[in-house]
Amino acid sequence: MKRILSIASIAIVAASMAACDGMGDSKPAVNTANTNANTNAVKPTAAAPTADALLALDKAANEAFIKGDAKHFEGMLSDKFTSFDMGMRMSKADMVKMVGDMKCDVKTWSLDEPQMTMINADTYVLSYKGTWDGTCVGPDGKSMKLPSPVRAASLWVRNGDKWQGAFHGETLIVDSKNPSKPLPPPPAAKKDVKPAANTNTAEKPTAPALDPNVDAMLAAEKSGWEAWKARDAKKLEEFSAKSLAFIDLFGNYTGTQAETVKVWTEGKCDIKSTSVTEASGSTLSPTVGILHFKGSGEGTCNDQKIMPLWGTSIYVKDGNTWKLAFGFESPAS
Repeated sequence: MKRILSIASIAIVAASMAACDGMGDSKPAVNTANTNANTNAVKPTAAAPTADALLALDKAANEAFIKGDAKHFEGMLSDKFTSFDMGMRMSKADMVKMVGDMKCDVKTWSLDEPQMTMINADTYVLSYKGTWDGTCVGPDGKSMKLPSPVRAASLWVRNGDKWQGAFHGETLIVDSKNPSKPLPPPPAAKKDVKPAANTNTAEKPTAPALDPNVDAMLAAEKSGWEAWKARDAKKLEEFSAKSLAFIDLFGNYTGTQAETVKVWTEGKCDIKSTSVTEASGSTLSPTVGILHFKGSGEGTCNDQKIMPLWGTSIYVKDGNTWKLAFGFESPAS
């Protein structure tokens, strides 16, 4: 599921965040319809996915993106779809329109190293490595080379007899000790793409009001950052789900809670404060929610200054508590 905004992604900021990156299952509902007074007909539901099955969906989305096939995205994306890139939020309508306006010349591409994370029985994340050789014409009419290689994450949700995309993110894969030089600034964004509140843009729309569930996820996110600041592995474990997986702003992937918490707590850090701002989000179901935000910290890790990032966190409700099930980062320049 390739995003137009990825064409203009800024390459990685100075390697300031090396080793100090920011930071209940439910059964699928069975829908029935009364066909007569004595009989109920069960509507078909999508089968539980495999990593290969979800990768096939992502490949089909990439093929449609290259062709500018907006109709494919109309059916593939959930009505609750959002993307969050360089502080810019896009809805399903934004994405469909942009895909229809795209003109790409792609010589080769591949999606490899698929990893699947179960959020609950109706919600899964597919992570993979994407490699590209090609260009696309961006919103400003200029041809831009597709960033490559990238680590991507697609959130898939069950809707009746099919799986639909509810989020997609990509970040460039780099050596955190030897990051590439920054790319030129991205071309001007289209007017119908809404930047996050308080970014340096000409238009600054009011940030959407948070519902109580999003407020609760934001509170959990802030507590996770504070636990990261304190290097408190126990609190980080309590803050996250057992199935936790994570992609950091350098494109590194960790697929278990233990591995992720280890990455969050290792290294020599002197962190004075943390900040989680510019938050927005929504609930995809009563037990699954998504939070977008800007995260930053004051201090150093491994003698390097901590720099800000854009984050997307997918939460799952465990009893009355929202827990982080998947985290995705990209650099904020």
